[in-house]
Amino acid sequence: MVRLPYTTALTTLFSYGLLFVFGQLRDFFRKLLGWIRKPKDQLKGYAPICLGLEDFYVRRLYLRIQDCFGRPIASAPDSWFDVVERCSNDNNKTLHRTEKTSRCLNLGSYNYLGFAAADEYCTPRVIQSLKEYSASTCSTRVEGGTTKLHVELEELVARFVGKEAAILFGMGYVTNSALIPCIIGKGGLIISDSLNHNSIVNGARGSGATVRVFQHNTPSHLEEVLREQIAEGQPRTHRPWKKIIVIVEGIYSMEGELCKLPEIIAVCKKYKAYTYLDEAHSIGAVGKSGRGVCELLGVDPADVDIMMGTFTKSFGSCGGYIAASKEIIQYLKFSCPAHLYATSMSPPAVQQVISAIKVILGEDGSSRGAQKLARIRENSNFFRSELQKMGFEVLGDNDSPVMPIMLYNPAKIPAFSRECLRQNVAVVTVAFPATPLLLARARICISASHTREDLIKALEVISKVGDLIGVKYFPAEPPKHLNQGHNKLE
Repeated sequence: MVRLPYTTALTTLFSYGLLFVFGQLRDFFRKLLGWIRKPKDQLKGYAPICLGLEDFYVRRLYLRIQDCFGRPIASAPDSWFDVVERCSNDNNKTLHRTEKTSRCLNLGSYNYLGFAAADEYCTPRVIQSLKEYSASTCSTRVEGGTTKLHVELEELVARFVGKEAAILFGMGYVTNSALIPCIIGKGGLIISDSLNHNSIVNGARGSGATVRVFQHNTPSHLEEVLREQIAEGQPRTHRPWKKIIVIVEGIYSMEGELCKLPEIIAVCKKYKAYTYLDEAHSIGAVGKSGRGVCELLGVDPADVDIMMGTFTKSFGSCGGYIAASKEIIQYLKFSCPAHLYATSMSPPAVQQVISAIKVILGEDGSSRGAQKLARIRENSNFFRSELQKMGFEVLGDNDSPVMPIMLYNPAKIPAFSRECLRQNVAVVTVAFPATPLLLARARICISASHTREDLIKALEVISKVGDLIGVKYFPAEPPKHLNQGHNKLE
């Protein structure tokens, strides 16, 4: 949990206040000029689609720094990639791509195990599946969109995560947002972690169920909410809830924190609530054999009722899955709109996941999967430790490959991003609405494909930038040589 210092909070609020005041002044003069000189393309009688404060943040804050977001790349998202340079002639209102590219160290992609680039085992099989099945099934799963690859992957995922059955979806976001309304509705209760992903939030809202929130990763508060809601029952009628589902994430994508899963499951069992676990960032990335937080924290997968995950992080592909009992999966195949009406996963994407899981499990005949898992764990813990020693405020837990560095002040968001890019290190900066307004951050994602030299270069650049823009909020430890013991895994 982030504890914002008072001085930092005051300066951040002052900066946003200043931007808000100047933005309002600019809007006032824009409106004044609009009265004098009305635009020719204005439609009479129609209300503007984007009006006032609804798009104020985008026009007056985001557009100033939009060059820090959505940077196009011109190569595979490996440990190093090519970033396309852009220019603007109207103060960032529009950006134009140039023919130039910069070779940058990639600290932004979710390429946790390095499968996003060409792989000696995965790539030939993906190419062969493209020749055999083409790029798309052009159909839904219930029509002509199920191949033997889809069936094989569902069986493989179920075996990998330790559940009876699994079902695939073509998009990770939709896996949550389309599935949650299928398993709970009016008369049900969803208790959601306060920092759950937007896909979970939208899925819960669309379900029609009553939604309550508990403090982030706090099992004691979850128990309080459960006890209170069970005692009160449904709104107005006070009837017992039809069902209660507690939704948490394995690794929280903006905090890098591991879920306190054993304690949460104990609470859910005590009050007879179902557990829904989102492992988008943890499956494949943590655990001795890559099986996620259940393996890492010693939780029996049978104690988790519904396990969700995506293939876009550790497996270098796209799509998502739900793993649960055969009864639940069979029900979803007849009721979930994402299964019934959406085009199925691309066969080459399915083959990529199959091949990646086989590498992780060692079924390719090599130990590369175990080496990748050991390397991402060592890389993540090394990088986090060094950032903390430098004085940065780094969120998250050990073994997590997601490392948010707190920036807070809006002026430091573009400064950090642009200075790192200038020194050929590509980072992702995150601000409102993805995070609370005062808690802007840079999110570092570590990969098994990073060498120790890559990480040392990144640390040197980030340290210089941190000194330049003043985001080292804690005292730094005496400097040591980062190269000591760096050949442990190489």
